[in-house]
Amino acid sequence: MKTVAFHTLGCKVNQYDSQAMLELFIQAGYEPRAFTDTADIYVVNTCTVTGTGDKKSLNAVRRALRTNPQAEVVIAGCLAQRDGEKLLETGARLVIGNARRDEVVKLLEEAVEKGERVAAVTDILRAPYEPLFISSHEGHTRAVLKIQEGCDRYCTYCIIPYVRGGIRSRKPEDIAKEACRLARAGFQELVLTGIHLTSYGRDLEKASLIDAIRACDVPGVSRIRLGSLEPVIVTEDFVSSLQIEKKVCPQFHLALQSGSDAVLHRMRRRYTTEDFRRACALLRQAYPTCAITTDVITGFPGETEDEFSETVRFSREIGFARMHVFPYSARQGTPAAAMPNQVKRAVREERARQLIAVGNALAEAYRASWLGKQVEVLLEETDENGLAHGYTAEYIPCAVESGHPGQLCKATVTEILEDGLLGIISV
Repeated sequence: MKTVAFHTLGCKVNQYDSQAMLELFIQAGYEPRAFTDTADIYVVNTCTVTGTGDKKSLNAVRRALRTNPQAEVVIAGCLAQRDGEKLLETGARLVIGNARRDEVVKLLEEAVEKGERVAAVTDILRAPYEPLFISSHEGHTRAVLKIQEGCDRYCTYCIIPYVRGGIRSRKPEDIAKEACRLARAGFQELVLTGIHLTSYGRDLEKASLIDAIRACDVPGVSRIRLGSLEPVIVTEDFVSSLQIEKKVCPQFHLALQSGSDAVLHRMRRRYTTEDFRRACALLRQAYPTCAITTDVITGFPGETEDEFSETVRFSREIGFARMHVFPYSARQGTPAAAMPNQVKRAVREERARQLIAVGNALAEAYRASWLGKQVEVLLEETDENGLAHGYTAEYIPCAVESGHPGQLCKATVTEILEDGLLGIISV
């Protein structure tokens, strides 16, 4: 029996796409292996959102060929969509990009049979929604469910619209079918994800993100967690509709990117800090203890010390539960890469370090606010000391002194840990 191993870089959408391709290989009779093991086929699902993503993707290809020089390598994902035939120089048998992945097994086997190296990268800008499906996931209790593909925002720093194409939404009835499959497989939490989740339904007749959430409300699913949103979606009507859906987790990831209105304008983000502030207020009015998490880029072209200080002050004002901070990475072909006043790398990275420290302090304060309070924990695994580990509805890691994987329990927080909470299951 032939074997296949996957390595996935980047976002939750990539995780979903890898799982869908893995299931296609399994259906074709291939046996899965760990990427560190010797395998006949290696699939690297790449990321190109930053230069670091490019490097890690190429390193993974080289690592696969070192592990088994006779193996066939498939390169998929965003870097593959961007560089196409150029990646055949790595020794890959197939480069497939972000379309035709439902044909990955057929395309690979045809290329091997013909002794050819094939770049099956097609125009992504007008591609339809790709019919990928999953029935399992590498986790035990939580699964990613992809409901949307593509983006048409064209923020000045971002390469993603060029490699993922335009807005394509999955029909609610198809979402419901997959939610049922995942629930039958034992997954109690579904994480709704997409390239630009805020745009879900714009290309469908009479469908919205609330409809997608409702489609996931099936027996066996206890939690529905939303992926990254933009603050513009958070209106009074949206929040009111969200409150009706009792399975939605009170953790909301709103992508900030900068706390300076001038920088947001240069980024071509379609909101202001006041819009962001209003969105957070609406969410906290409806969900007083919710976790608001975010992404921030430091050192965007032209960012001054004053503008960076605005971001620091705004981050503290909002009081994020968690921050993902990245120094700006120029992507060739984007408007930002050609902007004047590029910030030196050392400055970008130093600002990132400073903001990460701010984010860590905010996260610690948010965790500390739960001391003595009750949380809901979905347990995922146990350790050698008998502690059961899982995540609260707010996505805080939490350990309890008894319990078992798959248990959804209430726990009283007794101690704040460096990376989470410790609690006792409530009777």
